[in-house]
Amino acid sequence: MSYAETPAGPGTPPGGLDDALLKVLFAQSAVGLLVLDPQLRLVRANSLVEGVGTEEYIGLRFTEAFRLDDPDGSEQLLKRVLAGEGPVRDHLVRGRLRHIPGDRIFLVSAYRLDGPDGPDGPVLGLLSAVVDVTERERARDRETALAAVRDAVGGSLDVAATCRAFIDALVPGFADLAVIEVVDEVLRGADPPVGPLPPDTPLRRAASGRCEAVERDEVIRGHPVGGTRRLPPRTPYALAAADLRPRLVPLTAETPWLDADPDGSRALAETGAHTLIVVPLTLRGAVLGLVSLYRCGAAEPFDEEDVSLAGTAATRAALAIDNARRYEREHVIASTVQRRLLPQAERHQTAVETAHVLLPGRDSGCWFDTIALSGARTALVVGGVAGEGLQSAIAMGQLRTVIQALAGLDLEPEEVLARLKETADRLAHERAALPPSDSLQGEELRAGCVYGVYDPFTRTCTVARAGHPAPLIVGPDGRAVPLDVPEGAGLFDTDGALFAPATVTLEEGSVLAFCSAELLADERAEERITRTLAHPGRSLQQLGDDIVYALPDDTRSAGAALLLARTGTVSEHRVATWDLAQDRTTPATARLLVRDRLQGWGLDEDTVDSTELIVSELVTNAVRYGTPPLRLRLLLDTTLTCEVHDGSTASPHLRHARTVDEGGRGLFIVSSLAAHWGARHGPDGKVLWTEQDLPVGDTD
Repeated sequence: MSYAETPAGPGTPPGGLDDALLKVLFAQSAVGLLVLDPQLRLVRANSLVEGVGTEEYIGLRFTEAFRLDDPDGSEQLLKRVLAGEGPVRDHLVRGRLRHIPGDRIFLVSAYRLDGPDGPDGPVLGLLSAVVDVTERERARDRETALAAVRDAVGGSLDVAATCRAFIDALVPGFADLAVIEVVDEVLRGADPPVGPLPPDTPLRRAASGRCEAVERDEVIRGHPVGGTRRLPPRTPYALAAADLRPRLVPLTAETPWLDADPDGSRALAETGAHTLIVVPLTLRGAVLGLVSLYRCGAAEPFDEEDVSLAGTAATRAALAIDNARRYEREHVIASTVQRRLLPQAERHQTAVETAHVLLPGRDSGCWFDTIALSGARTALVVGGVAGEGLQSAIAMGQLRTVIQALAGLDLEPEEVLARLKETADRLAHERAALPPSDSLQGEELRAGCVYGVYDPFTRTCTVARAGHPAPLIVGPDGRAVPLDVPEGAGLFDTDGALFAPATVTLEEGSVLAFCSAELLADERAEERITRTLAHPGRSLQQLGDDIVYALPDDTRSAGAALLLARTGTVSEHRVATWDLAQDRTTPATARLLVRDRLQGWGLDEDTVDSTELIVSELVTNAVRYGTPPLRLRLLLDTTLTCEVHDGSTASPHLRHARTVDEGGRGLFIVSSLAAHWGARHGPDGKVLWTEQDLPVGDTD
């Protein structure tokens, strides 16, 4: 039953109840009420719809009265209500009112008004309830923006990524334009300056963002992301950096401080920015940078509530940036330590050409090395300590130093790794013995290493590995050379199994690739690397660069080491080998042979005399205490190497003879004349060797 059909009470004129109801409803309703005719024109409105109830609005269409952002969509929705498809409840629309500046948000409900004949009769119009929920929605938007900052900022230890996440969280939901600038030194890991910020401090633009409605991506012309600027004096930016307080600044053509920043003034005019919030990034009194937020065009201007939110968000960003800065600082220190502990230049080897590529990244514990061994042999090493930071770099330096010392003892590759693992075990025990309060006490140590030795005289390479990938080998014809090296336990593993070597004979010109594990992370890595190495005409450095170019993007962020070696042989013109008899006259014969060959090489007389004496003592020792076969070899390179081989496994040792002793001075004389000397053992005996430095020009 409609109101028109409701019986009137005693003393109530017909229709009086309807009038009374309408009067009370429009006067006392807690929401704005509008009556629209079937053409959706405004017929009546109560006072809660600010300004819309005045005479100038009567007769306007609903979408015109509220100047909606999407008039067509809203009108179609109201027409469906008129058509009897049911009411609309709590529909959010955005628009503007003539007497209230800025965008407004309305919650609209609409109900069809049927005539006396009910739904089957003519429609009288619509009753619409309109509530201005602008403040409520703005508060919700602020909460959403702050939640986005909390969720997005702080998950990365990269300063640039942190700044980018901060901007993305605020644009476009909270600001139309946003710029975050960080003190230049802070981006490199330095401690931030204690406020106030000196006026000439360079700020680097770390990130910026814009909404689609803003055409230009630069808020400050001439200062793109990555560029630096010094804050113009007598501007809100400089004031906020000076007193460390946020600023809410209206922007108009008459704003006086824009004269001090003409570039910024032009850019702001082009973007249509009308309000600015500038907030310093501060943490414990130190200044990390500055945040500038803008609203443009028809967007609602910032207010004091927005300033509060911007300050809270900036505090979160400052904490995340400082954490990233601290990590960056430790990473820079660790990277510097790593660089200082690695070879500083390519080392010349007698019969091996080498090149390396070191990719910087989070992993600061990878290393490589080429070590010259006696007999023109070369040790090739790649290893890595898992983890990031200074402690990984320190552990890497300790292991690298040990492996260099072990290499100098002329041990076999498997024995080098076995002794290296003993050192790693001691380091692990030392870490486990740290106080429980030390953060390193519970941090697991993991490391791997591959160690190979190439002998140019036999053209063999012997390799052993500890928790590390085996090297890849490509022959001079471009085909991969198989090398099945049993995988040993990692250096810090508790497994005490022995390391097993593998030996392969190589053609001259073969290329070996010793890779850290990061370069072989995906299943196609080996095929990709061997295919790249199958270009004999390219230099090793070019091949190394080509391998890096083909890497997946995520590999480069982790850091890696690559050592390439191309095998060769020793020129026969620089080697002399003699098989000698196990006889008392052999030392004299050896002296004659050595003098003749060294003079043929054009060495100076002092070197010839010293070498004669060295060879005489070594051969005498082999004749007296060794067993056949006896062999003498001279090798001329950057140094002069003398080697005496015999079949005995007993090693001589240096003695300091007394004045009255008749013997025992042989090795003492050798050690005095040679720069280095030693002994190495093999399956067929031992080799005593010496190295002598040569005057400049004698190796040409």
